[in-house]
Amino acid sequence: MADAKVIPFDEDRPRRRARRVRALPVPDAGTGAGAAVVPAPASVPASVPAPVPAAPGGWERRLAGGLAFLRRRVTGDYEVDDFGYDKELTDQVLMSVLRPVYDKYFRVEVKGIENIPKEGGALIVANHSGTLPLDGLMMQVAVHDHHPAQRHLRLLAADLVFMLPVVNELARKAGHTLACAEDAQRLLEAGELVGVMPEGFKGIGKPFEDRYKLQRFGRGGFVSTALRAGTPIVPCSIVGAEEIYPMIGNAKTVARLLGIPYFPITPTFPWLGPLGAVPLPTKWTIQFGEPIATDGYPPEAAEDPMLMFNLTDQVREQIQHTLYKLLVQRRSVFF
Repeated sequence: MADAKVIPFDEDRPRRRARRVRALPVPDAGTGAGAAVVPAPASVPASVPAPVPAAPGGWERRLAGGLAFLRRRVTGDYEVDDFGYDKELTDQVLMSVLRPVYDKYFRVEVKGIENIPKEGGALIVANHSGTLPLDGLMMQVAVHDHHPAQRHLRLLAADLVFMLPVVNELARKAGHTLACAEDAQRLLEAGELVGVMPEGFKGIGKPFEDRYKLQRFGRGGFVSTALRAGTPIVPCSIVGAEEIYPMIGNAKTVARLLGIPYFPITPTFPWLGPLGAVPLPTKWTIQFGEPIATDGYPPEAAEDPMLMFNLTDQVREQIQHTLYKLLVQRRSVFF
């Protein structure tokens, strides 16, 4: 609310001549009328309330917040953690960029968000697909925007992500880190949500004919990490990402020259040039399954290969079963 102007009362100030006000007649007590009415000055009608200063608009607050944000960025008055995670930049900028893609373009539907703990560490394990890793980013928005505590998901990414000049810096700022057991355990023990996609490049770069068929989950390193940290494992199934870039071919020679795992050929890329890099607007569903507890195992369980194999297979089967279930329920790829 804007500050009202205060006029000080000063004894030395010359007094204005008082305005004469004509008094209204006071009804007689015997007529049953109430108390006498005190007349208002003619210049201020009694029926018109005094104006109230208007509160600042929403755009003013947003402008002030934006200027304060820019000032902190310029002066370096912001915090990052040991991994380079910049929470303020992620919330104010990166999430704002991803959210329209999430809400309007892919129209993501989220199920089972209540299976993610309200606090403390947890390992979210998801299937990986789509030629480009947009599924991880959409999962990050889903956790932040739909979880009651607006928790942040810290994704474990491949080495290639941190070798690319611009992508490297953005990934660090968004809270992602190298997919290694040491970093994952540190984050879990610090009470963070950690996301991992064990299929890696085999999942994201598989041909379209193998869509929604899970690849190998590695040797169960993520299970060992969760066992050491004593944190639950939350399976996650993502439907819709497989069709954004239908990969009908792989130019292996080009991929080898560029030093990348695969060079995708889709119905639109590279034939349409940069326009072919625009993903198809498929309808997504992200479902978080019931958590698998790990805190009941002894410390040496993390070194038991048979236990790791069994838990890895349990997580994989739960994700695969949910994928099939969601595919049966899906009406259309785009609706």
